[in-house]
Amino acid sequence: MNQSLATPVGTTLDRFIKKKQNDFAFATGELSQLLRDIALAGKIIHREVNRAGLLNIGGAYGAENVQGEEQQKLDVIANIRFIRALKNGGEVCAIVSEEDEEILDVKNPDGRYIVAMDPLDGSSNIDVNVSIGTIFSIFRRVSPVGGPITEEDVLQKGSEQVAAGYLLYGSSTMMVYTTGRGVNGFTYDPSLGEFFLSHPSIQIPKDGKIFSINEGSYKSFEPHVKEYIEACKEKNFTARYIGSLVADFHRNLLKGGIYIYPATDKSPNGKLRLNYECNALALICEQAGGKATDGKNRILNIQPETLHQRVPFYVGSTNMVDKAGQ
Repeated sequence: MNQSLATPVGTTLDRFIKKKQNDFAFATGELSQLLRDIALAGKIIHREVNRAGLLNIGGAYGAENVQGEEQQKLDVIANIRFIRALKNGGEVCAIVSEEDEEILDVKNPDGRYIVAMDPLDGSSNIDVNVSIGTIFSIFRRVSPVGGPITEEDVLQKGSEQVAAGYLLYGSSTMMVYTTGRGVNGFTYDPSLGEFFLSHPSIQIPKDGKIFSINEGSYKSFEPHVKEYIEACKEKNFTARYIGSLVADFHRNLLKGGIYIYPATDKSPNGKLRLNYECNALALICEQAGGKATDGKNRILNIQPETLHQRVPFYVGSTNMVDKAGQ
């Protein structure tokens, strides 16, 4: 038989998860199923994003979320889709979402995991067809299984994450995740309805030539941030800032660079949220050989005090983050 007529399609996400299951600290299959549930929700959001212009689900929803930000219609849709997938999967006991003020107790006392997520980061870019994403963190509950959810369950340091990842909806849809043993990326093939391993063992270069920052706020940056930006320009580094965190982070992860959202006069504590944006990307970056800080301290060592806590965020190539910090 001529095997060249049927070339292999590659390793599916499902097969990869099964193969790596024994690497998990608690190899019961629950975390594997949880990652599949997230992938399923990602496929649904891929469909919704790609049909947004046809179904009139772009644009503002007409309400604000807990952050005081105008919700987009797809923000609401993504939040509903991910919550539904996580509930139906049966592995989680609680969900923390950017779109909800309080902890969502899913009334599953036997669930062993907590998911913190930004269901659709950068959603204001939908109407102009710019890449957007989903960010997620997975924690193992610390309170006894079968009992009520506690504050300690949902306010864990990022170093306690058992898995973290993001989905990027762009020219192709990707899922990138880590379980603390390296970072792998999977690209969605809509014709087969499967994610396939496309970026195994991702490593971020120690140095890069890309800096991503909103220079519109330059006048309110701290002096050391201004100095770093000027140093980047003197070296003819490339400025790349989309305003979609997942897209900016993903580019720098693959090519080498730094993403900075510093403290400003308007946001003295930074703008990005620790629990469901910074922690996840910090773990991914570290597992890929990079670094993530708030300008001084390692992101994963910060003890959260509130669900929607904000922090300054410096993430990317190690040498660049070291130079950009205070």
